[in-house]
Amino acid sequence: MLQVSRLIPQGRGLAAALIARAPTVELDWDVRQKSRFDATDSQSRHLGIFLPRGVVVRGGDMLLAEDGSLVRVIAAPQAVLVITHCTQHGTVFDLTRAAYHLGNRHVPIELRPDHLKIEPDHVLADMLRSMHLIVREAQEAFEPESGAYASQGHAHSHTQVPDRPAVHAHDEHGHDHSH
Repeated sequence: MLQVSRLIPQGRGLAAALIARAPTVELDWDVRQKSRFDATDSQSRHLGIFLPRGVVVRGGDMLLAEDGSLVRVIAAPQAVLVITHCTQHGTVFDLTRAAYHLGNRHVPIELRPDHLKIEPDHVLADMLRSMHLIVREAQEAFEPESGAYASQGHAHSHTQVPDRPAVHAHDEHGHDHSH
């Protein structure tokens, strides 16, 4: 078993060629939010992942193994509910209302400009449909928001996750914000 104990968020600082030729490992959300797990990469290597507690692995992150090799993480397709607004009976603002209600229930949620994603839950699906939203089942990657109190702390970079807006960095430009 090859031990992995370091994560490089989104491959920050690595050459694009290194990222492109690295073997991959596909992991669903349930596994990616654990700090210790086993996996098999695209080269059939057995990996033992031992990350600091509270670290969440995202699609596009790079894992650094004890032998110096890299492994690129892919967010595996999994069962999700995709929520969109009804163009006949509502507006895009209905998604904001839905996100508010889901957030009050501490539901992991992926926020997109034109849809939301959550893990399957028939009770929540019924609630969303009663709000005149369209809910469909799909097999897609799931990258929920980490939340304002994420254990990785407040420092972050301008790293770009595919199909997501760039993140704004507070600790990199010498001024303070009151949060």
